[in-house]
Amino acid sequence: MDMFLAAAIDEAKKGLVEGGIPIGSVLVIDGQIVGRGHNRRVQKGSSVLHAEMDCLENAGRIKAVDYQRATLYSTLSPCDMCSGAVLLYGIPRVVVGENRTFCGPEDHLRSRGVELLIVDDPQCYQLMQSFIENNPELWNEDIGE
Repeated sequence: MDMFLAAAIDEAKKGLVEGGIPIGSVLVIDGQIVGRGHNRRVQKGSSVLHAEMDCLENAGRIKAVDYQRATLYSTLSPCDMCSGAVLLYGIPRVVVGENRTFCGPEDHLRSRGVELLIVDDPQCYQLMQSFIENNPELWNEDIGE
């Protein structure tokens, strides 16, 4: 397994242990993790702290030229909000652990020149399936249903 996807999975597991939704993300520039995060909507009572947003926040201020060399890893397909951040900052590549549980606007990202790699990782999928089975109301809240 890719070590960066493994790091995103570790973030997802942290979120689960904290009582949150098990989605994790890392931002990689030049082969180095510069930001990590996991969904903290429950833990922080937040409306916006999806894993990707937490990751970008934790990465801090980064120059546009650096974002242009970045890859964002996420255990789950990024939603509209998180995909918007990818476009806003000009992140050219997104590696998605799985998109069977939820599929964000992947075609829109591709149409805007973002390279997407869908891994369909069994561990990412199982984390989400187990969580949804045990917490359907929380999952529905997170995806806006």
